[in-house]
Amino acid sequence: MRRELRAAGITDPGLCADYAHCRALHARHGRTYYLATLALPPRRRPAIHALYGFARWVDDVVDAPEGAVPVETRAAVLARLDTELTTALSGGTSTEPVVRAVADTARRYGIGAELFASFLRSMRMDLSVTDYATFADLRGYMYGSAAVIGLQVLPVLGTVVPLPRAAPHAAALGEAFQLTNFLRDVAEDLDRGRVYLPADVLAQHGVDRDLLAWCRSRRRGDPRVRDALAHLVAVNRDGYRTAAPGIAMLDPVSRPCVATAFTLYQEILDVIEEADFDVWSCRRAVSRWRRARVAVPAFGRAVLYRAAAVRRADGGVPRRGGARISGRN
Repeated sequence: MRRELRAAGITDPGLCADYAHCRALHARHGRTYYLATLALPPRRRPAIHALYGFARWVDDVVDAPEGAVPVETRAAVLARLDTELTTALSGGTSTEPVVRAVADTARRYGIGAELFASFLRSMRMDLSVTDYATFADLRGYMYGSAAVIGLQVLPVLGTVVPLPRAAPHAAALGEAFQLTNFLRDVAEDLDRGRVYLPADVLAQHGVDRDLLAWCRSRRRGDPRVRDALAHLVAVNRDGYRTAAPGIAMLDPVSRPCVATAFTLYQEILDVIEEADFDVWSCRRAVSRWRRARVAVPAFGRAVLYRAAAVRRADGGVPRRGGARISGRN
């Protein structure tokens, strides 16, 4: 971590501790994302740790067990966090390490405050919204909870095209990652009282919330649910195809990182399909061997790209286009 922080020019001891806290959150909760981040040049990793650590910390506030933490308390914590983040993004301070780190990252990379506001708006929805009537409704939620994450990391990764041109692909990849999570975690989300699979798509296959709950209680599927999941996996793969052209728009030193996450997340879909869409008996995950098979060559490519960058005497973060990313694109 010290090497990463020195490479990023982060020297203040307190801020170093804040970034280290975010890195620990990233390593503990985001195995696929964290593994992919290791393919980045060290100087770019702290910002990714901060962005992921912040998102994960907020998500943990929202997903705290209702019996242990009442909705009203979680709402109050989110309101306080919103205020502290607004203050920190404006140059003030915060009591939370993740807020201090993410505000520093936002200043360094010109990440718009609107993106964080959209993220918190979707997180507040999770306190009261338990299902989505249409896929369009779900995409409205995913813009704030996932697409903006892609937009936040884009300036950190750097691009070889103007940022606004790459932004739609980054947003699409964020949404694709999250839809994969929803498909993998449908049983776990039901335990939290939520269904993220859109009701209109489920209804096309004769599925409703009660049938999903039946599958969860018996830890086994139903042919109608299988068909609905297969349909949504196909939709999810279309999302990855939409996102794919954006990888070539990234700075070459960042491509192995994103390509690793891009491949590994689609392998989650492969695992679900290989299990005949059984997401009930266990949580489907990519094996360590399969992760290593993707990650090791990516690390090799990353080393080659970094060596080429050094030869070109590239000492700064590419910012071609100079456009700040904020709001919808």
